[in-house]
Amino acid sequence: MNTQPTLTKDDGSTGTTGTPASSDGLKAGLKNRHLSMIAIGGVIGAGLFVGSGSGIAAAGPAILLSYALVGTMVVFVMRMLGEMAAARPSSGSFSAYADQALGRWAGFSIGWLYWFFWVVVLAVEATAGAVILESWIPAVPQWAWALIVMVVLTATNLASVASYGEFEFWFAGIKVVAIGAFVVIGLLAVFGVLPGSDNPGAGFAHLTDAGGFFPMGAGAILTGVLMVVFSFMGSEIVTLAAGESEDPQRAVTKATNSVIWRIGVFYLGSIFVVLTLLPWNDKSIVEKGSYVAALDSIGIPHAGQVMNVIVLTAVLSCLNSGLYTASRMAFSLGQRGDAPKAFARTTARGVPRAAILGSVVFGFVAVFFNYKWPDTVFAFLLNSSGAVALFVWLVICVTQLRMRGIILRESPEKLVVRMWLFPYLTWATIGMIVFVLGYMIYDGGGAREQVVLSLLVAALVVAVALVRERIGKSSAKL
Repeated sequence: MNTQPTLTKDDGSTGTTGTPASSDGLKAGLKNRHLSMIAIGGVIGAGLFVGSGSGIAAAGPAILLSYALVGTMVVFVMRMLGEMAAARPSSGSFSAYADQALGRWAGFSIGWLYWFFWVVVLAVEATAGAVILESWIPAVPQWAWALIVMVVLTATNLASVASYGEFEFWFAGIKVVAIGAFVVIGLLAVFGVLPGSDNPGAGFAHLTDAGGFFPMGAGAILTGVLMVVFSFMGSEIVTLAAGESEDPQRAVTKATNSVIWRIGVFYLGSIFVVLTLLPWNDKSIVEKGSYVAALDSIGIPHAGQVMNVIVLTAVLSCLNSGLYTASRMAFSLGQRGDAPKAFARTTARGVPRAAILGSVVFGFVAVFFNYKWPDTVFAFLLNSSGAVALFVWLVICVTQLRMRGIILRESPEKLVVRMWLFPYLTWATIGMIVFVLGYMIYDGGGAREQVVLSLLVAALVVAVALVRERIGKSSAKL
């Protein structure tokens, strides 16, 4: 196990004031309600709202099985990550565990790849939010809205971890309430008992009345998997945030145990409602977006604007969490000597200022690329980070195979969350992830490009890690 360097504050002190510090120098400023909402909202990205229509068009009602397959995979991965995080809470989460179980090169590689993924997401979400805001107030140009959104959320993260938690509590809360209301109102309309609804209340007929449950063939389930897999990225955020809570073990255990119903309600539940309110091949699902089309079918006035508000909230939530997650990963890398030492320093408020600013600067650069060269430079950034979600999940699985033995040897009493049917389900999950990656290459098109470019970037990062490790060993001998 690697020894961690002593952390110092930006003001040179090592003590703490106010909120108690976690073991790695960050402040334990997140309350239980913050962690609970981060855990619930972590699996709800803007991709669920804006990307589900394409998946429905590609697979029909069978897209439900695509969501179920990916959801099952995420449940297993989160169980494995929860096992490690409950035993050893860390701001570096799976990167720190890979460092301990697989070697310094593994922690370095997956940590930087994950950081890269989230700083690219910052640009994507800032642009998506700017598009909505410009449609409301066109006098302000799109680039200015992107800048405003980034600056405001950077200031929030720089203030304190508690301010991040508070913003995320309300952002995630709006998403959760919106989807919960959508599911309840939608089901009432499905059965024809919603007062004043324009929907005929067809029950479950729409699941099979337009070419059957598999209108595009059973193989479309796998196509659907490729289209929905990335909308699940973010489930692991709670394990990073837990390191800054008062009771990390309890927070991780609770989040891990609740992931099944969260995916069941928010993903499967909401998509099921869309498919029962409208035939899967209704053109409005793609033209307007699945949720807007469903709300229109019920007769909800101003459905488009209502959904724009909810999508904007999801975008801001993703931006807020993306900046937090990228900065904490950079902080952990700095702490382990795999990033500039400045990243490992915290302010008197327990905030890793340099790690936050370093992450947001790259985010700003990516936003610039998106406006200046959207089809070349930014497209490369987007595609080269596209498969990182699957790489992260794969590393979590392989790490857990080794970490179980380490935890049992060193602190068996901390093994309060256990992966089911270990090691068989762990190996089965590894097989599922490898199969999805292989199918992405076989399927061709954009999916193949994402995997190939992501593999090239991953190979480059691993090569840098191995060279650094060899140089470090050579220096130690001198």
